Amino acid sequence: MQARNLSTFIQHEASRYPVITLTGPRQSGKTTLCKSTFPEKPYFNLEAPDIRQFATEDPRGFLAAIPHGAILDEIQRAPELTSYLQPLVDENPAPGRFILTGSQQLHVRASVSQSLAGRTAMLTLLPFDSAEIRTYHDLADVDGLLLKGFYPRLHHMELEPSRMYGNYFETYVQRDVRQLINIRNAGQFEKFIRLCAGRTGQLLNLHSLGNDAGVSHTTAREWITLLEAGYIIFQLPPWHANISKRLTKTPKLYFWDVGLAAFLLGLETPAQVARDPLRGNLFENMVIADLFKQSFHHGKRPRFSFYRDSSGLETDLVMENGQDIFLLEIKSGQTVTQDYFKGLYGVSRAVGERIKGGAVLYGGETEQNRSDWQAWPVGNLPHLLGHVDRFFMDL
Repeated sequence: MQARNLSTFIQHEASRYPVITLTGPRQSGKTTLCKSTFPEKPYFNLEAPDIRQFATEDPRGFLAAIPHGAILDEIQRAPELTSYLQPLVDENPAPGRFILTGSQQLHVRASVSQSLAGRTAMLTLLPFDSAEIRTYHDLADVDGLLLKGFYPRLHHMELEPSRMYGNYFETYVQRDVRQLINIRNAGQFEKFIRLCAGRTGQLLNLHSLGNDAGVSHTTAREWITLLEAGYIIFQLPPWHANISKRLTKTPKLYFWDVGLAAFLLGLETPAQVARDPLRGNLFENMVIADLFKQSFHHGKRPRFSFYRDSSGLETDLVMENGQDIFLLEIKSGQTVTQDYFKGLYGVSRAVGERIKGGAVLYGGETEQNRSDWQAWPVGNLPHLLGHVDRFFMDL
């Protein structure tokens, strides 16, 4: 079983807080991580009807049976339980007493923030990051990786991607997301999600998305929120500053797992991925999602955005540290060309002295140190944040 990078940080936080709250998508490995990190704690899955009934109908009796704490899985199924946890941990704030997990971040965060503010550490576990997946897959095999994605179970069990993601979509995405709201037309909702996959790496236009799906702008916004709550998609905000009113204010849309996006696009083989017109978008999605995952799995909340102005000048990722900025351009091609650096030069001129450096991450295998910028191969992805952190430290 692959060790998870978050395990060290979750142990550290469990030595400081009486409650740990771990959120993330289904099948990202939350239960496995919690059981392996806290093997001495009793485990209760609140998806089980009998356990959920006990916890919701007699919360005091349920918690009295576990005075030393426990792992409470899928806490969003009994959100009122957090209100009964509060007096318990106030009376006995022993660190690492309760471990809560949840796969619907809006419900979990709402109930936890109301009841356990200041008493819990909030952590996020996402599917494998690039450092974790190297045990199973060569990062240089880009098309295979875009197809398979990063869900642990797919790699542990050597599952066929289209079948695994088909089951995942049917069992978890539709069920979990539709639990949050009454969606009458399942087919329309499925079409909406597939349309989102076709827009990965693009500016989020709710009017266009709603029109193509046959729903209103308001419904499109509501469904985007639901998909974010279920850890299916996320939005990358645009970088903004007072330097110009010409900067875009619209976020970009990405999937937390590129394999799910590839499945929703109908891709079934690496050869299909290689010739798909959205291959570059999928590669960009993989890289940006991975950098978020690396950050979250080390207990960090990154300041990531993208740059784009009305003239079309853009760069894929703006990474901020204080007032200092590092730019990253993402290219799926295997050969570095001068065009790869256009965005870096343009944004550097537009923003000025806050830009301290930048690089291109591309789909090839050779590292290049150009006079102004660096070109890093995709195999460097697991080390990219470390490179950038050291760069900021050396300023």
